[in-house]
Amino acid sequence: MVRFPAGTRRAAVAAVAALALTGLAACSSDDDSGSAVPGAGGGAKDDLAASAPVASSIPAGSTMEKIRKRGQLIVGGSLDAPLLSQQNPATKKVEGLDADFGRLLAKYIIGKPEVKIVNSASETREALLSNGTVDVVFQTYSITPERAKQVAFAGPYYSSGLVIATKKGESGIATPADLKGKTVIAGANTPAIPAIKKAAPDAKIVTFGSDPECVQALKQGRGQAYVQDEAVLLATAKQDPSIQIQGKPFTSDPYGIGLKHGDAQMKAFVNDWLKQIQASGLWAKVWKNSIGTVVQGDAPQPPAIGSAPGSE
Repeated sequence: MVRFPAGTRRAAVAAVAALALTGLAACSSDDDSGSAVPGAGGGAKDDLAASAPVASSIPAGSTMEKIRKRGQLIVGGSLDAPLLSQQNPATKKVEGLDADFGRLLAKYIIGKPEVKIVNSASETREALLSNGTVDVVFQTYSITPERAKQVAFAGPYYSSGLVIATKKGESGIATPADLKGKTVIAGANTPAIPAIKKAAPDAKIVTFGSDPECVQALKQGRGQAYVQDEAVLLATAKQDPSIQIQGKPFTSDPYGIGLKHGDAQMKAFVNDWLKQIQASGLWAKVWKNSIGTVVQGDAPQPPAIGSAPGSE
């Protein structure tokens, strides 16, 4: 993935993070067309839902029929992830790659992009799916064989990779091997933890529940480095010039759409929807409306569905 130099604009991420930590849900649709959250692209967005497909039929008795009757897709996601799923404080709309994909899936099932986002943490996603609190999870949910024992994964729908972030001006940390003997920050229950242990077995790992908490800990000096998905850190580094991304991704992390374990019918349905939006060019438009606002060049090729171990 292409990287970019740190910008100068700052966003009111702390306010959004505070809202997210309350655990409140956010409703959203594609009706809003206001400006994006600062640092998340800015300006009016394409009305992606207007041309989005709607399923020609819904199997009787399926999870999809239950969602259509309810009239709302319940998504486990974030309210504080710039470029991915962040609530705009002005419009209250949740914007970004994951948020847009959630709305498009809702349109496919219901006929309208009606979504309720239940704010979730990396350590609670499996429980929210298994107990039926949410229908799906769109939250940079990296597919792993271990997680696939607890949840089903449609996709992958996007691929990122882990990078290292430090405070600007930090010297001596440029590669994963440089984490040796350092205190390293990671999100709880994320692939960053085993990746750090593999690259630097003697590193001290400290974990926090959300990206804003991890960034704040890094700025406070509670760790010398922060390892996170590049897709998450792109916007963070652009919004806050005191944060610097060091080097390129050193892993490949395919993002999956989390579903309740054992619901093969829902998984096949969601994968069929994903194939349709990829073929139509809608997938590329979602990318351009979010990550593509801070990364130069054309949209990347979507990952092949079922290509990640755990998504077969």
